[in-house]
Amino acid sequence: MVRICFVCLGNICRSPTAEGVMRGLLADAGCEDQVEIDSAGTSAHHVGESPDRRSTKHAKRRGVILEGASRQFVVSDFGRFEYIVAMDRSNLQRLRAMAPNDAARARVVLLRDFDPESPDGSEVPDPYYGGDAGFEEVLDVCEAGCRGLLETLRARNEL
Repeated sequence: MVRICFVCLGNICRSPTAEGVMRGLLADAGCEDQVEIDSAGTSAHHVGESPDRRSTKHAKRRGVILEGASRQFVVSDFGRFEYIVAMDRSNLQRLRAMAPNDAARARVVLLRDFDPESPDGSEVPDPYYGGDAGFEEVLDVCEAGCRGLLETLRARNEL
């Protein structure tokens, strides 16, 4: 079983979107039972809240289901997940600073680094304060990154 946690700041827009997209891709590939997926935020601001209604609305139009409640990423998560996938450099830095050791720190990566069309270090933009176009862009970016992550898992014989 491969375990992946997608992480953004509040765990209501970007990371639940990536989680939902990845669940759909795994289901389409017939390997959803081989991967455990979760999402979290580095901030406790939205703990217990459902995914942002705008994220949910745009995802639903594409057949992507966003579920669950926001939670904060905690140090013990480093022992639970092989892949800790940050949505942006700020959260990447926060997660690496939290890591209990170098091995855990090395498991923290950016989602867009799995997208071969994306320059290294690219971020998933935060749509929270913007309009509909931002939520659509997040879906596009998450789909590309999650497809790349799925291919990486296959190439590493983890699926």
